[in-house]
Amino acid sequence: MELFDILKDKISGKNKKIVFPEGQEPRILKAAIRLANDGLIVPILLGNEEVIRQTAKELNVDLGEIKIIDPKTYPDNKFAEMKAKFVDRRKGKNTLEQAEEMLRDVNYFGTMLVYMQVADGLVSGAVHSTGDTVRPALQIIKTKPNVSRTSGAFMMVKGEEKYILADCAININPSAQELAEIAIESAHTAEMFDIDPKVALLSFSTMGSAKSPEVTKVQEATKIAQSLAPELSIDGELQFDAAFVPTVGNQKAPDSKVAGKANVFVFPELQSGNIGYKIAQRLGGFEAIGPILQGLNQPVSDLSRGSVEEDVYKVAIITAAQAL
Repeated sequence: MELFDILKDKISGKNKKIVFPEGQEPRILKAAIRLANDGLIVPILLGNEEVIRQTAKELNVDLGEIKIIDPKTYPDNKFAEMKAKFVDRRKGKNTLEQAEEMLRDVNYFGTMLVYMQVADGLVSGAVHSTGDTVRPALQIIKTKPNVSRTSGAFMMVKGEEKYILADCAININPSAQELAEIAIESAHTAEMFDIDPKVALLSFSTMGSAKSPEVTKVQEATKIAQSLAPELSIDGELQFDAAFVPTVGNQKAPDSKVAGKANVFVFPELQSGNIGYKIAQRLGGFEAIGPILQGLNQPVSDLSRGSVEEDVYKVAIITAAQAL
């Protein structure tokens, strides 16, 4: 079964509500209508209703029964409740007056809808920066217990091949503890796609073949991850060829259950992760789906500003699957 057929089967009929803060954007609008018509999610569009309906008319698409909410005209009683819950969640870091202004922002408003369980997940980033999407999520939804930071994974797909690469989007130079958390969360992301995760923590060294602080960090992260999640197949430090190529893995790490079999690749820092997934995408011909934000209590997805309608459609499906 194809990757997205698996996810569609999982979410079909579950009526997961996904909020789109950028409801006036044509790519978002068209994808939301497709998702609703396919019976995959229940979209909630944020923005000026008149503008959204006019955009739909210009695109010659039917909004049907899709719900539209304008944060600027949200009923006073509901907005008062949202502001109070926001101030409580922020534990005194913001006043009611500040909440009044912040929650008129579509990303903060949409994130609060998820936090208040009006929606099950959020998809944004077609016109907003990663910071604009992620910051409200970190302030309001926050990370899961035992996870100190969110991270960004990409699903790389080419034919029958499926791999998870992380962190390629968020953390510039994670500590050993943070790297271990990323490894575990990436394994769970793989499981969502029906991938039996074999997680390799990557380095320019394999099992002590080189010595440096960078290598030591990956070695420590491996030990922490193995201790926190002994049920998962996690190993490192491994060079990419030792992680991926069976003959090289057998030669360089013969006792490893992951070497030569890895399908989840955890990079030691953001620079190599971002370069790595783009090489696979541009030279290797893989489709890069993501970034998939990991580690949050409720799912929030950050689109690329260069995304097209199909990207929005697929990321929303992943977000709904994360909400199950």
